Amino acid sequence: MLLDNIKHPRDLKKIPASDLPLVAHEIRQKIIEVVSKSGGHLASSLGAVEIIIALHYCLNTPEDKIIWDVGHQAYAHKILTGRYHAFDSLRQFGGISGFPTASESEFDTFTSGHASTAVSLGLGLATARDLENRKEKIVAVIGDGSLTGGLCFEALNNAGHLKKDIIIILNSNEMSISPSVGSLTTYLNKIISQPIYNRFRQALQNFIKHRIPHVGTRMLKLAAKFEEVLKGLIVPGIFFEELGFRYFGPLDGHNLEVLIPTLRNIIPLKEPRLIHVITQKGKGYPPAEQNAEKFHSAANFDIVTGKSKDAAAFKKTTSYTETFSSTLLDLARENPKIVAITAAMPEGTGLDIFRDNFPDRFFDVGIAEGHAVCFAAGLAKGGLRPVVAIYSTFLQRAFDQIIEEIALQKLPVVLAIDRAGIVGEDGMTHQGIFDIAYLLQIPDMVIMAPSDLKELSWMLEFAVKQDFPCAIRYPKDKLVPEQLQHEINKIQLGKTETLKSGKDVAILALGSMVKVTLEAAEELRHQGIEARVVNCRFAKPLDEAFLKDLSQEFKKIITAEEGIIEGGFGMQVSEKLHQFNNSVQVKIIGLPDEFITHGKRSLLLSNYGLDSPGVARQVKDFIKR
Repeated sequence: MLLDNIKHPRDLKKIPASDLPLVAHEIRQKIIEVVSKSGGHLASSLGAVEIIIALHYCLNTPEDKIIWDVGHQAYAHKILTGRYHAFDSLRQFGGISGFPTASESEFDTFTSGHASTAVSLGLGLATARDLENRKEKIVAVIGDGSLTGGLCFEALNNAGHLKKDIIIILNSNEMSISPSVGSLTTYLNKIISQPIYNRFRQALQNFIKHRIPHVGTRMLKLAAKFEEVLKGLIVPGIFFEELGFRYFGPLDGHNLEVLIPTLRNIIPLKEPRLIHVITQKGKGYPPAEQNAEKFHSAANFDIVTGKSKDAAAFKKTTSYTETFSSTLLDLARENPKIVAITAAMPEGTGLDIFRDNFPDRFFDVGIAEGHAVCFAAGLAKGGLRPVVAIYSTFLQRAFDQIIEEIALQKLPVVLAIDRAGIVGEDGMTHQGIFDIAYLLQIPDMVIMAPSDLKELSWMLEFAVKQDFPCAIRYPKDKLVPEQLQHEINKIQLGKTETLKSGKDVAILALGSMVKVTLEAAEELRHQGIEARVVNCRFAKPLDEAFLKDLSQEFKKIITAEEGIIEGGFGMQVSEKLHQFNNSVQVKIIGLPDEFITHGKRSLLLSNYGLDSPGVARQVKDFIKR
């Protein structure tokens, strides 16, 4: 195994170029083997193997910097930068992260997990390098999906204006290698990337400009215009050229014999340049090649068949996402004004079913969460009932639009916040733990959290009928449909429901913590502690009349939420309780003021005391104090 001897990119450079395809094959086999057990972003990582090999073969990393946009394609990067033997621990608690993580390796320039940021980060690094008189090269690797995010275009525009020495690798993997990536284009790119061509090009420009006064400037413009037209006819790079980039491509992103010499020729240049490569998602593993969407973020699977190993275990369970999907479909059949919006995640949010049934009322805006929310505001102003389904971690990107375009206008937009709370193996950049805290700051925003699947359906039905903005947060979780589903009292704005009586302590639980708290209360009952359990349903507005009565009845009150404590639901409840009775003691159960690492969701919840034994233990300690 060649990989056994690669502990640093300099070890990769010792391998003859002719043997690099074997390195690529070994990397793919390792990725498939590990992800089949741990789950992970398989298709994108398999598609980027040759790009990563070529970059580390040609650059001097870690002195030269590579920035990965999103970062879910960087498994080969981890393997080639000293983490091959640790790769078996991918996405496991205490193991290596599924995304580039700065604290994990000096080769991971940034901790990344969100899209469309790499060009901005790279331009910042390049500018700092120049101001500090350093010489390292800066490379940002982006996918075609990242180009749907406005932040990426803002950075490209600025980079072209500043004329910095920066390289952008644009990896297009949503198309097959078309005829334009044939022998003619390959030949042209070999020519225009050669050092002799670039020296001649610069020398000719200097000669025309300085040795032929008056006429020279006009000749340069004519020559540039001719080159622009020629490139527009032959390669799809005119857009990037107009932004101020030298464009090279498209290249076969799996052909190291093309990638490596092209990179070696382009790296010494000093201007902004963009290398466009075409790759295939899932390259080297037929099930992923044939169904890249399924293997974008795969659960553990059988390597031979490609089928999920957990499929049988989950047959009797239903996820919150599935419940949201089916409920929205039913509501949309009754109300033609309901429309659905996603930011490049129709399958992940469950909106693919809505899309298939109501294609004219479904909108996928790409990786552009700010636009998704702003677009929804326009739809609502136009008389429709938009439901925007976005993962909690990605909704953060639309914070300003939620304030300015939805809440300020008091528009009836429903934010369906999927993956709220601990998401598990995707780790720090994906944990959905901030939404309660940042939404609580916004006037006129209603925030709900269901305690079970049935309640999610009722909340969604409630939300689409209101004339104000509503957010519903629900976790990445699966339940047996009948499990702990109670007869739902009618959903009333801000009103709570008491699920279990008790005289010793009151526990105010929100969303996913209701089920946990009920289990904890049963455990406490066996220890002689009677806990009243309240399903709060709403993080905002609060049931103030109920809280006032509660503050007079109980000396000790506990809140429980699957979100950060700082600025969250519990702090808001505590403040209100102390307004009514300053002597009441309040304990807030939630997540600490820190970024949460990767690991199984159940393990992380247990580690932070958010499972039933953890809640029972904290309640008992609080009562004893």
